[in-house]
Amino acid sequence: MALIAVDIAGRPYQVHVGDGLLPNLAQYCQDRLRKRVVPIITDANVHKHWGAVVEQALRDAGHEPAWRILPPGEQTKSWAELAATVDWLLALEVERNDHIIALGGGVIGDLTGFCASILKRGCHFIQIPTTLLAQVDSSVGGKTAINTSAGKNLVGAFHQPSLVLADLDLLATLPRRELRAGYAEVVKYGLLGDAAFFDWCEKNGAAMLAGDQALREEAVAHNVAAKARIVAEDEFERSGTRALLNLGHTFGHALEAETGFSDRMLHGEAVAMGMVLAARYSARTGLMPETEAERVASHIAAIGLPADLASLGLNCDGKVLVGHMLHDKKMDAGTLPFVLMKGIGVAFLDKQVDLQDVSAFLDQQMRVSATA
Repeated sequence: MALIAVDIAGRPYQVHVGDGLLPNLAQYCQDRLRKRVVPIITDANVHKHWGAVVEQALRDAGHEPAWRILPPGEQTKSWAELAATVDWLLALEVERNDHIIALGGGVIGDLTGFCASILKRGCHFIQIPTTLLAQVDSSVGGKTAINTSAGKNLVGAFHQPSLVLADLDLLATLPRRELRAGYAEVVKYGLLGDAAFFDWCEKNGAAMLAGDQALREEAVAHNVAAKARIVAEDEFERSGTRALLNLGHTFGHALEAETGFSDRMLHGEAVAMGMVLAARYSARTGLMPETEAERVASHIAAIGLPADLASLGLNCDGKVLVGHMLHDKKMDAGTLPFVLMKGIGVAFLDKQVDLQDVSAFLDQQMRVSATA
């Protein structure tokens, strides 16, 4: 098992990565579970596979699980579910020093963390990420949010968990598509600042996805350690370092908005396509060699993730996608920073991007991809 420290000033916590963590949940949580009743927020799919394991682990330690089982999918990150979940926690008489357990992927982690951040002006929560995407990225770092009609993650808070348990066994029940989508966040860390890890991904990514447990632990532990360093340096995304973690997300969130935040395009799939677009746009503007941009696209396509904009079948043009970007939470004084690349492993924040040129680029990508 790997143990990674996240050294947030005044609020440090640990991330455990390994096998067999869930059956020993009470042992890892130790003094954090102060009461007999333990509130757990999850979704129906996760509960079906892992609810009984959690139930047994907590009851064996003298606790009574209180379940809130939500529908799976991005639609759960809503005002309505936020309000209903807060009311449920209040009815359970959750106090400020209590811990709520988030058992699920990024949607459950985001919603639970945001509830914890506002309940009685802030209580604690424990992340038990059940998807590859959540294990390598969203469960660590304290970003919590819900979606609104204006866009993705526009209402939220920075609120760090008290503990993260990344049990690799939970990936065994993950649908293949969800597993692939999570891989986008794995390879992202190679693209934004670690060319050697991108090499590792090209060599080992397919085997890791196919089920090699040692490779899964290596990938998750490596990415968590990388994110921990970045978050410790720039917790609130003020210096620009943490903003590099948004590689692919500005393009990706626009694609998610255009597809209605639905199962038509999973978040990881959108990020994968977004990283291809970021690489190709960087090549278009002379920042990055075109051969490296196509190397990125080739690897993402080889894994089975989208790397061809036209293949998405969007009924829009570049101007519409740029319109979605204008609702991005990273807008600053009317400008939208983009994470672009000077090469594989060399990402940077560009605050001078011409959105008209981005629109023309997207139009060109749709035409070229469709006729290639």
